Amino acid sequence: MTTEEKLKHFKAAALEEARQESTAAIEEHRRALEKLFQEHTVDKDRQAALEVKTETDRLKRENNITLSKERLEIKRDISRKQEELKETLFVEVQEKLADYMATQEYQQLLISQIREIMKFAGNEEVTIYIDPADQSCLSSLTAAVNHPLTVSEYSFSGGTRAVIPGRHILIDNSFAAKFDAAKKNFTFDGGVLHE
Repeated sequence: MTTEEKLKHFKAAALEEARQESTAAIEEHRRALEKLFQEHTVDKDRQAALEVKTETDRLKRENNITLSKERLEIKRDISRKQEELKETLFVEVQEKLADYMATQEYQQLLISQIREIMKFAGNEEVTIYIDPADQSCLSSLTAAVNHPLTVSEYSFSGGTRAVIPGRHILIDNSFAAKFDAAKKNFTFDGGVLHE
Protein backbone atom coordinates (compact mmCIF):
# COMPACT_ATOMS: atom_id res chain seq x y z
CA MET A 1 0.00 0.00 0.00
CA THR A 2 1.31 3.36 -0.94
CA THR A 3 1.58 6.26 1.37
CA GLU A 4 -1.20 7.99 -0.35
CA GLU A 5 -3.44 4.96 -0.03
CA LYS A 6 -2.42 4.67 3.60
CA LEU A 7 -3.24 8.32 4.09
CA LYS A 8 -6.67 7.89 2.44
CA HIS A 9 -7.32 4.80 4.48
CA PHE A 10 -6.22 6.60 7.67
CA LYS A 11 -8.32 9.62 6.74
CA ALA A 12 -11.38 7.43 6.08
CA ALA A 13 -10.85 5.53 9.32
CA ALA A 14 -10.37 8.78 11.25
CA LEU A 15 -13.50 10.30 9.70
CA GLU A 16 -15.47 7.12 10.43
CA GLU A 17 -14.25 7.11 14.02
CA ALA A 18 -15.01 10.84 14.36
CA ARG A 19 -18.49 10.24 12.88
CA GLN A 20 -19.10 7.36 15.31
CA GLU A 21 -17.86 9.44 18.25
CA SER A 22 -19.96 12.38 17.07
CA THR A 23 -23.01 10.15 16.66
CA ALA A 24 -22.39 8.65 20.12
CA ALA A 25 -21.93 12.13 21.64
CA ILE A 26 -25.09 13.38 19.93
CA GLU A 27 -27.03 10.29 21.12
CA GLU A 28 -25.71 10.73 24.64
CA HIS A 29 -26.61 14.43 24.54
CA ARG A 30 -30.08 13.55 23.16
CA ARG A 31 -30.62 11.03 26.00
CA ALA A 32 -29.44 13.60 28.55
CA LEU A 33 -31.86 16.18 27.09
CA GLU A 34 -34.70 13.64 27.10
CA LYS A 35 -33.93 12.80 30.73
CA LEU A 36 -33.86 16.52 31.58
CA PHE A 37 -37.12 17.02 29.67
CA GLN A 38 -38.79 14.12 31.54
CA GLU A 39 -37.55 15.44 34.91
CA HIS A 40 -38.72 18.94 33.96
CA THR A 41 -42.12 17.55 32.85
CA VAL A 42 -42.53 15.58 36.10
CA ASP A 43 -41.49 18.65 38.11
CA LYS A 44 -43.93 20.91 36.21
CA ASP A 45 -46.73 18.33 36.58
CA ARG A 46 -46.01 18.18 40.33
CA GLN A 47 -46.04 22.00 40.54
CA ALA A 48 -49.25 22.21 38.54
CA ALA A 49 -50.90 19.58 40.76
CA LEU A 50 -49.76 21.47 43.87
CA GLU A 51 -51.09 24.75 42.45
CA VAL A 52 -54.42 23.10 41.60
CA LYS A 53 -54.67 21.60 45.11
CA THR A 54 -53.70 24.91 46.74
CA GLU A 55 -56.23 26.84 44.66
CA THR A 56 -58.92 24.20 45.27
CA ASP A 57 -58.31 24.38 49.04
CA ARG A 58 -58.42 28.19 48.93
CA LEU A 59 -61.69 28.15 46.97
CA LYS A 60 -63.18 25.61 49.41
CA ARG A 61 -62.20 27.82 52.36
CA GLU A 62 -63.69 30.90 50.67
CA ASN A 63 -66.83 28.93 49.87
CA ASN A 64 -67.11 27.71 53.47
CA ILE A 65 -66.66 31.27 54.76
CA THR A 66 -69.31 32.54 52.36
CA LEU A 67 -71.69 29.71 53.32
CA SER A 68 -71.10 30.38 57.02
CA LYS A 69 -71.88 34.08 56.56
CA GLU A 70 -75.02 33.26 54.60
CA ARG A 71 -76.15 30.69 57.19
CA LEU A 72 -75.60 33.23 59.94
CA GLU A 73 -77.59 35.86 58.02
CA ILE A 74 -80.40 33.34 57.39
CA LYS A 75 -80.44 32.42 61.10
CA ARG A 76 -80.64 36.13 61.98
CA ASP A 77 -83.49 36.62 59.51
CA ILE A 78 -85.32 33.60 60.93
CA SER A 79 -84.75 34.83 64.46
CA ARG A 80 -86.07 38.31 63.59
CA LYS A 81 -89.12 36.83 61.87
CA GLN A 82 -89.77 34.50 64.82
CA GLU A 83 -89.52 37.46 67.19
CA GLU A 84 -92.04 39.38 65.04
CA LEU A 85 -94.38 36.38 64.96
CA LYS A 86 -93.97 35.88 68.70
CA GLU A 87 -94.88 39.51 69.37
CA THR A 88 -97.89 39.26 67.05
CA LEU A 89 -98.97 36.04 68.72
CA PHE A 90 -98.75 37.47 72.23
CA VAL A 91 -100.63 40.62 71.21
CA GLU A 92 -103.40 38.31 70.00
CA VAL A 93 -103.20 36.34 73.25
CA GLN A 94 -103.60 39.56 75.24
CA GLU A 95 -106.64 40.46 73.15
CA LYS A 96 -108.12 37.00 73.74
CA LEU A 97 -107.43 37.33 77.49
CA ALA A 98 -109.21 40.69 77.52
CA ASP A 99 -112.20 39.09 75.76
CA TYR A 100 -112.10 36.12 78.16
CA MET A 101 -112.10 38.41 81.20
CA ALA A 102 -115.53 39.70 80.12
CA THR A 103 -117.07 36.20 80.27
CA GLN A 104 -118.86 34.26 82.96
CA GLU A 105 -116.19 31.54 82.65
CA TYR A 106 -113.60 34.05 83.85
CA GLN A 107 -115.61 34.77 86.99
CA GLN A 108 -115.89 31.01 87.58
CA LEU A 109 -112.10 30.74 87.20
CA LEU A 110 -111.62 33.48 89.82
CA ILE A 111 -113.99 31.71 92.19
CA SER A 112 -112.12 28.43 91.65
CA GLN A 113 -108.73 30.10 92.26
CA ILE A 114 -109.99 31.81 95.41
CA ARG A 115 -111.38 28.54 96.79
CA GLU A 116 -108.09 26.74 96.09
CA ILE A 117 -106.20 29.51 97.90
CA MET A 118 -108.54 29.26 100.89
CA LYS A 119 -108.18 25.48 100.95
CA PHE A 120 -104.38 25.78 100.82
CA ALA A 121 -104.35 28.42 103.58
CA GLY A 122 -106.58 26.32 105.83
CA ASN A 123 -107.11 28.20 109.10
CA GLU A 124 -104.23 30.60 108.40
CA GLU A 125 -104.91 34.28 107.83
CA VAL A 126 -104.88 34.99 104.08
CA THR A 127 -105.29 38.16 102.03
CA ILE A 128 -106.66 37.50 98.57
CA TYR A 129 -106.25 40.13 95.86
CA ILE A 130 -108.17 40.60 92.65
CA ASP A 131 -107.11 42.81 89.75
CA PRO A 132 -108.38 46.43 89.72
CA ALA A 133 -110.07 45.63 86.37
CA ASP A 134 -112.24 43.10 88.25
CA GLN A 135 -113.47 45.61 90.86
CA SER A 136 -116.98 45.52 89.40
CA CYS A 137 -117.14 41.80 90.32
CA LEU A 138 -115.94 42.33 93.91
CA SER A 139 -119.30 41.95 95.63
CA SER A 140 -120.42 38.92 93.60
CA LEU A 141 -117.05 37.18 94.09
CA THR A 142 -117.06 37.94 97.82
CA ALA A 143 -120.57 36.51 98.12
CA ALA A 144 -119.65 33.41 96.08
CA VAL A 145 -116.61 32.50 98.21
CA ASN A 146 -117.82 33.92 101.53
CA HIS A 147 -114.45 35.53 102.19
CA PRO A 148 -113.33 39.15 102.06
CA LEU A 149 -111.35 40.08 98.93
CA THR A 150 -109.02 43.02 98.37
CA VAL A 151 -108.70 44.98 95.15
CA SER A 152 -104.99 45.28 94.37
CA GLU A 153 -103.41 48.72 93.97
CA TYR A 154 -101.48 47.39 91.01
CA SER A 155 -102.83 45.67 87.93
CA PHE A 156 -101.69 42.11 87.29
CA SER A 157 -103.86 41.64 84.17
CA GLY A 158 -106.44 39.39 85.78
CA GLY A 159 -106.43 36.27 87.91
CA THR A 160 -105.70 36.33 91.63
CA ARG A 161 -102.88 36.81 94.08
CA ALA A 162 -102.77 35.95 97.74
CA VAL A 163 -100.49 36.40 100.73
CA ILE A 164 -100.35 34.05 103.70
CA PRO A 165 -98.28 36.16 106.13
CA GLY A 166 -98.01 33.44 108.80
CA ARG A 167 -96.08 31.18 106.39
CA HIS A 168 -94.50 33.95 104.26
CA ILE A 169 -96.17 32.60 101.14
CA LEU A 170 -97.20 34.52 98.02
CA ILE A 171 -99.57 32.71 95.69
CA ASP A 172 -99.50 34.22 92.22
CA ASN A 173 -102.27 33.04 89.90
CA SER A 174 -102.15 36.29 87.97
CA PHE A 175 -102.44 36.35 84.20
CA ALA A 176 -99.46 38.74 84.08
CA ALA A 177 -97.15 36.18 85.72
CA LYS A 178 -98.42 33.34 83.54
CA PHE A 179 -98.28 35.52 80.43
CA ASP A 180 -94.69 36.63 81.17
CA ALA A 181 -93.60 33.03 81.86
CA ALA A 182 -95.25 31.78 78.67
CA LYS A 183 -93.66 34.58 76.63
CA LYS A 184 -90.24 33.98 78.17
CA ASN A 185 -90.32 30.21 77.62
CA PHE A 186 -92.00 30.28 74.21
CA THR A 187 -89.95 28.87 71.30
CA PHE A 188 -90.48 27.93 67.69
CA ASP A 189 -89.21 24.39 67.22
CA GLY A 190 -89.07 22.70 63.80
CA GLY A 191 -92.03 24.62 62.49
CA VAL A 192 -94.18 23.56 65.47
CA LEU A 193 -95.14 26.04 68.14
CA HIS A 194 -94.12 25.05 71.67
CA GLU A 195 -94.83 26.73 74.95
